This record gives sequence, C-alpha cells and structure tokens, in this order.
Amino acid sequence: MSRFFRAIFVLLLVAACSGGGNRAPQNLDDACAIVKEYPRYLRAMKRTESKWGVPVPVQMAIIYQESRFVGNVRTPMRYALGVIPVGRQSSAYGYAQALDGTWKEYQKEEGGRFARRTSFASASDFMGWYMTQTQKETGVPVSDARNQYLAYHEGRGGYNRGTYKGKTWLLKIADAVQARADMYDRQLRACHKR
Repeated sequence: MSRFFRAIFVLLLVAACSGGGNRAPQNLDDACAIVKEYPRYLRAMKRTESKWGVPVPVQMAIIYQESRFVGNVRTPMRYALGVIPVGRQSSAYGYAQALDGTWKEYQKEEGGRFARRTSFASASDFMGWYMTQTQKETGVPVSDARNQYLAYHEGRGGYNRGTYKGKTWLLKIADAVQARADMYDRQLRACHKR
C-alpha cells in the first residue's frame, strides 16, 4: 500500500510542478504586470533579444496575438456537416503557434530535439530564429512588428508575393500588433524593464 501512496504522491508532485505554465497572465494589457507575474518570460525574451536582436516588445506583441500567452493553445477544430470533426485548421501549437514543419526545421537548425512549443523559452527563441530568417529573406527589420507579423502569418514566400495585401482583416490585425508592441515598449520603459 505504501508503494501506491508514493506513486500517487510523485504524480501529484509532478502535476503541481508542471501546472500553471499554460495559464495566461492576469493583465495582458500591461507588459510590466506580465513580466512581474512571469519573470521567466522576461528572462527568456531578453536572451532572445541578445541572441537574435528581436526586441522584447515585438516578441510580446506577436505572442499576444498568436496565443494570448497560453502555452498549449491549438487552432480550432474543423467540422464536416457542422458536427463531424475532421481535424484542426492547422498544426499551429503553443505560445508561438508554430506549425509542425517549421518547428521541426527550427529544432534541426537551432533549438535541438528537446525544444518544446509549450516552453516559453523555446517559443521565444523560435520567434527570434524565425524573424531573423524573415529579415534575411524579405528585408523586414526584426524591430518592425507589423510587417514581421504579416510575414509570420503568411509565411515568407506569401509575404514576398504580397498575399496579405487583399486581406483587410489581416492588415487590421497587423496594425494592432504594431500598436501593442509600441504600448508594451512604453510600459516596459516606464517600469525600467527595457
């Protein structure tokens, strides 16, 4: 019987240690509150900024748009005839909403096989890697949240072809991403985290 209770204790301990990482910060409109609630986010984003040059506010704005800082978020299910599940809209998953193929490419080139989309540090590094590649292929600076988001959403090839130009809904979202990056930048400067 004691072996059973030890097993239960270990399972509860593992669950307690791993819990909470997929919960969104309480105040998504306040960068200072986000990094105060989750200091590991700021540490990870600063490492990415040092390594790849992608400013913390740009990372934050795109992560906000992609996942609202929830680490295990997936795209919605698709349904045939309105009731029969036929799979997800895409393979996007995690903080950065990275697609399976792109994530595997990142793991092979940079992150290693233990990088996980549900790890904030891995997702932040992935974004730095991806946005640096975007800058090389499209000329969009890593500090340009609006156009980096458009290239992130459409893919680099789609961005270069201008596939976003006829999507007014996407252009509005990209403008909102830029506005949020600007807001996060002001907030982080005000609380001396920038």
